Amino acid sequence: MGSEGPSVVTVHVTGFKKFHGVAENPTEKIVTNLKSFIEKKGLPKNLVLGSCTVLETAGQGALGSLYKILESSVEERENGSSAQGPVIWIHFGVNSGATRFALENQAVNEATFRCPDELGWKPQVAGLPNYSSLSIYIDIVFYRFDGSMQRAPIVPSDGSISRTRETTLPVNELTKSLRKTGYDVMPSDDAGRFVCNYVYYHSLRFAEQHGIKSLFVHVPLFLTIDEEVQMHFVASLLEALS
Repeated sequence: MGSEGPSVVTVHVTGFKKFHGVAENPTEKIVTNLKSFIEKKGLPKNLVLGSCTVLETAGQGALGSLYKILESSVEERENGSSAQGPVIWIHFGVNSGATRFALENQAVNEATFRCPDELGWKPQVAGLPNYSSLSIYIDIVFYRFDGSMQRAPIVPSDGSISRTRETTLPVNELTKSLRKTGYDVMPSDDAGRFVCNYVYYHSLRFAEQHGIKSLFVHVPLFLTIDEEVQMHFVASLLEALS
C-alpha cells in the first residue's frame, strides 16, 4: 500500500475596514480580492484557502465576528466537512507608518487604546456579550483620577499586562523564505496595543485552546507598497505555509 500524501493545510484570513486616519485600509481590499486572485495564480495542491473575512476595526465590537469564524473553522474540521489537516488563521492589519511587511511573533495581554475604535469603543468597564459556547471575558480598564488611562489586561483571568502569547508558526523561517523571494519583510515582537494586538491576543488564545495556529501580519499602505505587490506577497506567504 502506498503512503498517504501530505496533509492539506486550510488557511483562513481576516482584514480590517477603515479606521482613524486611514480612509482606505489595504487589508480590506486584499482580503476581499484574495480568492479571485488565488484562483488565477493557483496554490500548492496541499493548501486550501478557506474563509476571507473583513472585520470592523474595533476591539470588543469585532470579537463577535472573530469568534464566530474561529469556531466555524474548528467545527468544520471536527465534523469532516473540510480538510482534516492543520488549520491556520492569518490576520492582516495595516501599519500606516511602515515601509515593509512585518510578521508578528506575539500579542500582549494589554488594552491601551489611545483613542476610541471605529465603533466608538474605548476599553472601560465593559462585558463581552455571551457568544453561545464561548467563555465570557470581562475587559476592564480603570482610569486614573487625573483622567489618563491606566494600562489593563485584555483578559484579566490571564494575569498581568506583561503576559504574552506567541504564535506557534516559525516566523523567522517564514521571514527568510519571503526575503529570498524578494520581499522586504521582518519579524516583529510588537503588534502595538490597539485593535491589531487586541484581536491577535484573542486569536492566539483560541488557537492554543483548539489546536490550531494563528499569525498576524502588518502591511504598509498601498502608497508605500502598491496593491499588486502586496497581493503577490500574500500569495507567497500562503505558499510558504504549505
